Amino acid sequence: MYKELAKYYDLIYSWKDYGKETDKIKNLIKKYKKSDGNKLLDVACGTGKHLESLKEKYHCTGIDLNEEMINIAKKNIVDVDFKTADMVSFDLNDQFDIITCLFSSIGYVKSYDNLEKTIMNFKKHLKVGGLVIIEPWFTKSGYMVGLPSMTTYDGEDIKIARLNTTARDKDLSVMEMHYLIVEKNKDVEYFVDRHELGLFEIDKFLEIMNNVGFKAEFLKDGLMKGRGLYIGIDS
Repeated sequence: MYKELAKYYDLIYSWKDYGKETDKIKNLIKKYKKSDGNKLLDVACGTGKHLESLKEKYHCTGIDLNEEMINIAKKNIVDVDFKTADMVSFDLNDQFDIITCLFSSIGYVKSYDNLEKTIMNFKKHLKVGGLVIIEPWFTKSGYMVGLPSMTTYDGEDIKIARLNTTARDKDLSVMEMHYLIVEKNKDVEYFVDRHELGLFEIDKFLEIMNNVGFKAEFLKDGLMKGRGLYIGIDS
């Protein structure tokens, strides 16, 4: 996903207010974190836009499975350690005071089995009293099948239109995103990018977090409408 499109990612999501979101994350950290340090790991960090702000207060590391995204993050953001790694199986041989996994990236683990492995991995990398903050994808009841969607970017030298509709396959949401992209003095290009994300129920998600050893809670008031946030303190 986003292999050929990584260089356009920040344009596609230029509407997103990363500063406002990170302000809320900082407030949650201040409220819930029990450990004394300031080491933060952002899992599935993408191009690192949340870390641009978070690095001002915390010693930050970012990981993402997409090497193209990590290369953009490394180019654009200094004083952050970026690594290519899979959230299900990464092993950094380190522990952190805060772990974040934002913008519904947790949905890409797809299954409850992989979700449990991922949450266990977060636990392994978190200090006692540390805090994990996870922004989920939708639940089954919150996901609307057949909903058309369009995102555009209208720059001076580049125009982007992305259209998709939504489908479901059992516990997976499925979206085929169709892109038309044209840059100055270039031909129009067409891409299709397929996204499959797990539709995890709140009770089951919290059960997994608590069974792994977190004191977990779901907050309805999250960063984006209808998604909420999971927080867990390593007890």
